[in-house]
Amino acid sequence: MDLLALADFTLVARHGGFGAAARAARRPKATLSRRVGELEAALDLRLFDRGRRDLKLTEEGCALFERAGALLTELEETATAIASGSSQVRGRLRISAPLLFSQTAMGRLAAEFAWAHPEVRLEVTTDDRAVDMIEEGYDLVIRVDPAPDETLVGRPFLHDRLVVVGGPDMPRPVGTTVPAVVRGADSVRTWTAVGPEGPVAIEIEPVLRLSSLVMIRDAVRAGAGAARLPLSLVLGDIGSGRMTSWGDVAGSDISLWALYPSRRLLNARVSAFLELLRRSFPQGAPEELAAYLAG
Repeated sequence: MDLLALADFTLVARHGGFGAAARAARRPKATLSRRVGELEAALDLRLFDRGRRDLKLTEEGCALFERAGALLTELEETATAIASGSSQVRGRLRISAPLLFSQTAMGRLAAEFAWAHPEVRLEVTTDDRAVDMIEEGYDLVIRVDPAPDETLVGRPFLHDRLVVVGGPDMPRPVGTTVPAVVRGADSVRTWTAVGPEGPVAIEIEPVLRLSSLVMIRDAVRAGAGAARLPLSLVLGDIGSGRMTSWGDVAGSDISLWALYPSRRLLNARVSAFLELLRRSFPQGAPEELAAYLAG
């Protein structure tokens, strides 16, 4: 594929027409039209629907623009850095992260990254859904136990598990129903806590239904009832005596993954953020995240 023709195509697509692209690049409109036509002929695809007064990308043109635009930007940034002899990371980095990790850790991580890489414009959005990285323009996503996806590559950088906790004045129950703080519409009425003495079934009566794990933690701290929470979120409370651990929730191991598109070059901005995650959580253990949150 002719990269120069591809660059001209993205230029026209970005500006919404040959005239606007020609004025922006100070190049002949006819040249841009010819090169886009040659690209369409080489691909055997129509990339634009040409009307009398407007120009619109076809479905194939949209797909090519979304992918080619990011690749060409990365190549241009790499070439500029090499030509200037600078190793400074620069450009925009868009990250999507789940709610709990965003609330507890991403603010500090983002600040550390901005301090180390002042030329990068970092944008972090919070979303528990599986965002479409290509369609929505993300460079990196953080997901909890993601489903296999051949369009994405990455690795887990943190591991955690759920524990059953109660207030300091709530002993581990035996044969009694305990008040519980649950998440959303959770309908489970029996928890199993695995402690040193083996598994114990705990009958619960929901007294609060909250949508955020941080809110649930705070409610347990205030003595509202017991809850199932990530170990990293409550390890400090257990150590300080503000909560009592009744045991692990069997089969509750979870992993946080950092993922990026498999078809996209791993740019310096993504590499730099992945390195920050590796330095912050070298073993990926819940104790490391708990220590990071307390730091």
